[in-house]
Amino acid sequence: MMKFLIILLDATCPSYCAYENSKAQSELMLIDVLRKGLHYALIENLYVQVVYPDYELSKEYVDALDTIDKIGIASVGSLNQKHADVLVVNDWDRIESLEVKADTTYILRTSKELLFEKYSMLIDFCYKAKRLNLILTDVETFTDDDFAKYKDVLKALSDSVVSRFNQDGVLPNINVLSDRFTLNQMNNCNAGLESITLAPDGNFYVCPAFYCDGKPVGNINTGLCLKNPQLYKIENAPICSLCDAYQCKRCIWLNKKTTLEVNTPSHEQCVVSNLERNASRGLLTLLKAYGFMTDSKIKRIGYLDPFEKFFDN
Repeated sequence: MMKFLIILLDATCPSYCAYENSKAQSELMLIDVLRKGLHYALIENLYVQVVYPDYELSKEYVDALDTIDKIGIASVGSLNQKHADVLVVNDWDRIESLEVKADTTYILRTSKELLFEKYSMLIDFCYKAKRLNLILTDVETFTDDDFAKYKDVLKALSDSVVSRFNQDGVLPNINVLSDRFTLNQMNNCNAGLESITLAPDGNFYVCPAFYCDGKPVGNINTGLCLKNPQLYKIENAPICSLCDAYQCKRCIWLNKKTTLEVNTPSHEQCVVSNLERNASRGLLTLLKAYGFMTDSKIKRIGYLDPFEKFFDN
């Protein structure tokens, strides 16, 4: 069941996920398309997420958007920061000089190499922000050596969290470590199932990444036309339905890119997600030893890719 409408106001809006936005030419959504999109969200009872461009919008657009409750997403440094609840960071150099807002969620998009090199900068950052979402932009390129490095990074971050908790009882909210604590079922991206994107051209797309790939699934004038919608459901994803890495993004776009199936993740995506899941398990065990009160339990598993479990069954 659809719950969210994502509105990309311009072709150059920042990516807040794994895909790279290759569109360099600005294309602002027509105001009539925006109004139709807002009306569509109202009729379909959808929450609205608005992705802002870096340039300042005219009063006409601001006034139209002020008619609804929404979540705003913008780049750090954007002229629309004042409208944003979520800020996207694409440059590690920004982290050192950034005036972090305690009421704001930050998304850090990073390559694996930069994360392996600079992860220590996240330790203080994640305590200042309301939440930190770490997004790896090149998961599909991970090798066995990269898996080992990522495991070490997660362990180092976990150790810093335990040390800080032992001192003052404070825990950061960071997706790759803390999300799994409170989940008892899959909490993925769910593009195509719970969210759909309206792009500047007036077409619907499964998510912003599919807009960049030019693959529409309907139009604001004619309606949504999503083929084989059942494929986006977890019960029709045989490998994912056996897995309890509930924090996994299960990126539909990355699935399609790497396996040609929207419901089948790549080996790399699965291993990265289970490394995060196991790091959460280790962190939870240590926190409980220091008095963290929770009923959450994460069992030990003997695999990193649930594909192995699928064939064991």
